[in-house]
Amino acid sequence: MITFYGRKSSDNVQKTLWMLLETGQPHEHIELGGQFGGLDDPDFLKLNPHGKVPVLVDGDLAVWESSAIIRYLAAAYCSGTIWPEDVRARAEVDKWMDWAQSKLYPEANRLFWRLVRTPKADQNADKIAAGIDLLNSYMKVLETQLEGKKHLCGDALSLADIIAGATLYRYYEMPIARPPLGNVERWYSALTQRPGYRQAVMVPFDELWGRLAF
Repeated sequence: MITFYGRKSSDNVQKTLWMLLETGQPHEHIELGGQFGGLDDPDFLKLNPHGKVPVLVDGDLAVWESSAIIRYLAAAYCSGTIWPEDVRARAEVDKWMDWAQSKLYPEANRLFWRLVRTPKADQNADKIAAGIDLLNSYMKVLETQLEGKKHLCGDALSLADIIAGATLYRYYEMPIARPPLGNVERWYSALTQRPGYRQAVMVPFDELWGRLAF
């Protein structure tokens, strides 16, 4: 059975856990990190010498780094569906997955830290405003890509949706101004109907307001 390590309030854990739930594989989820601690435990460091979550253990294989875990799960348990076997279709998914991981996700995470995690007295209004503008510009890219599609790369859920879609809950829950995004809103509404998304991604972050560290 698969064992999955990571606290539910971590965004990297959330997208990875969502992918795990999409596979339907039985697993044990052990919360580590943050208020749960345990990242410096010698046994855990044997699984990931960097002392970070998420970590997935499948038999005698330990996989760390969220994108590596997501790709492993897709290849091992969702062959030909969420990650297409056709090389051209897979390239389409990969480019949007990697764009989301390198552009969209970091900016969403940066804004979350500046607006939510940073205490009010220490916030930089100019950086927050610039971050909102940049994140909204990325959402407009998604708006264009989603035109005429149910998901980012067509009618079926793909790894691109996992990485990019995992940013949407916090995007819509943060108190920020957002442009009209009809396609993104439609896509987000569809994702919220998926049990795995609701369980793994739609996690309230009340405990994180004004809290830079645990």
